[in-house]
Amino acid sequence: MGDTEEDYMSDSFINVHQDIRPGVHMLRHVKEALKKEEKQKEANQRSRQKSIKEQEQEQRDHALSIALGNENKGFAMLQKMGYKSGQPLGKSGEGITEPIPLNMNKGRSGLGHEELRKRKAEENLENYRRKLHLRKQAEKQTTDLFKLRMKTKQEELQVKRDLEKSQKACHQLDMQKGLELPREIWFWLRPGRQEDVEEQEEEEEEEEDDLSASEKLQILTAYLRERYFYCTWCGTAYEDQEDLSSNCPGDTFADHE
Repeated sequence: MGDTEEDYMSDSFINVHQDIRPGVHMLRHVKEALKKEEKQKEANQRSRQKSIKEQEQEQRDHALSIALGNENKGFAMLQKMGYKSGQPLGKSGEGITEPIPLNMNKGRSGLGHEELRKRKAEENLENYRRKLHLRKQAEKQTTDLFKLRMKTKQEELQVKRDLEKSQKACHQLDMQKGLELPREIWFWLRPGRQEDVEEQEEEEEEEEDDLSASEKLQILTAYLRERYFYCTWCGTAYEDQEDLSSNCPGDTFADHE
């Protein structure tokens, strides 16, 4: 049958839209080749970025990860003597089964440097601990000394207060007995202004340089207890020695705390 005009028009329409240019396939191949070349360049660039040491390390690790084969002369000699791969070394079969690992020194320091560095670090740590211990000891000694000084100062103030209280009590009790003068000049505390009290203390210190306030307090309280059965810290005059001994805790400030 002959082609109709309609068939001819249909074939013409298809041929118009079909790309039959000979350069299309060639262009696709060129693009793929360029893409492969670009990937290869990137791989080469990454490879060049690795340092020589990294490449050596990779090659070394790869070589060490491969077990010894028959091409190794030493391993071949062992096999001739009856050794089998994976068998422990030694006559009794208690030796190692794998070669001793290779520890590479990555730095530029010589042999023994790592041990020296560790020992130096331990010495520095020990020195630091020793200095810290000494500093804590010094701080504790300073604190203890401060507490001792404060305690001593408080005790001195307490002795001074107790002495003044005893001097006032002695003055009053002596006057009640009709005494016009104290047995010792410092047994009485002169009443008056603070300036007069300070002047009396200076006179007493000049006359009794060999007695401290604590010694004066001990002498005066003993006098009051023996003569008047009076206790400075109780603030009481007991009837007799038996009453004093039975009801008074003691003859010191510590006994009354």
